[in-house]
Amino acid sequence: MVKPRNVDEVVQEFITLLGWDPNVIFTLKQSDEGCPLPSDLILPSTLHHVLTYYLDIQCVPRKYFFELLMNFTQSDLEKERLTEFCSADGQDEVYTYCNRVRRTSLEVLMDFPSATSHIPMCYLFDLFPVMQPRAFSIASSAIAHPGTIQILMAVVNYQTQLVKARKGLCSSWLASLNHLDDVSVPLWVVPGSFVFPISKTVPVIMVGPGTGCAPFRAAIEERVSTGAVGNTLFFGCRSKFSDYFFEVEWNLLCSQGYLNLFTAFSRDKGQKHYVQDDIIEQSVLVYDLLINQNGFFYVAGNARRMPADVMEALKAVLTTNARLSLPECDKLLKDMQYCKRLQFETWN
Repeated sequence: MVKPRNVDEVVQEFITLLGWDPNVIFTLKQSDEGCPLPSDLILPSTLHHVLTYYLDIQCVPRKYFFELLMNFTQSDLEKERLTEFCSADGQDEVYTYCNRVRRTSLEVLMDFPSATSHIPMCYLFDLFPVMQPRAFSIASSAIAHPGTIQILMAVVNYQTQLVKARKGLCSSWLASLNHLDDVSVPLWVVPGSFVFPISKTVPVIMVGPGTGCAPFRAAIEERVSTGAVGNTLFFGCRSKFSDYFFEVEWNLLCSQGYLNLFTAFSRDKGQKHYVQDDIIEQSVLVYDLLINQNGFFYVAGNARRMPADVMEALKAVLTTNARLSLPECDKLLKDMQYCKRLQFETWN
């Protein structure tokens, strides 16, 4: 888990917009027994520190944000628009204005200058939520890289109808860091959900498209260090020339007999090709490793469509090679999940 921070450019933009003194020092007092003071915020603190390390001023605002602005504005035009945003009939409009294009709280403030200029500083913690930690799979083995934690991260940067590109809070900050600088990154390790077999002879099949391959890179390094050779990885990405993570490293392990690697590059050919297509193409191998050799099957990556597509491919492997009916296939997969021979680690 990594605790992000707002980059200096965004913090300065916020301070300039509201016209507040970044060096003002304040503290918090508990006024409600059911609402304790934040335990991870150092008090007293400066406004600059709170905006940099604690509050998420780049989030997409929720309804309560607009309700507060409605009370602050002295502009009839702004009040009318904010009232519409807060009404039941105006939810489609606020979705179009805010959620669809991922407009940030800071950008909303720019569109409502009267409300923004009258925001009392004491409402800062009501307007903006606390920055939440981001979860990353560890992509390295402690045996292969002692004293080091490596992660595989996709930098979130995409375009909507707004002129300015949308950027991920944590990934953009981490990408901006220089490893030569003395920078502290707040993080802590939470045990992962994957459980791998202790025996070196039990084969494992790993399906990890995109950054979903991160936990498998760590697992492969760990298993190779113990001499385990039954490692099969189905990796997929858009292009071999831009998203093929760990290519040199994995090809070396293949040449040494430690890894069976199957790659699917969905955009490099005319017809799209995904990891589930490779699973079906390698149907005999997958069936042998999984059923005849009592192997383990792991899936990691985006939870949107990929896990369901992989499961359909796995069912096709079982129905084709074992002559199972779909109900029998579902029962077998359910039993495998119960025994930890089929495991998932997916995220949105």
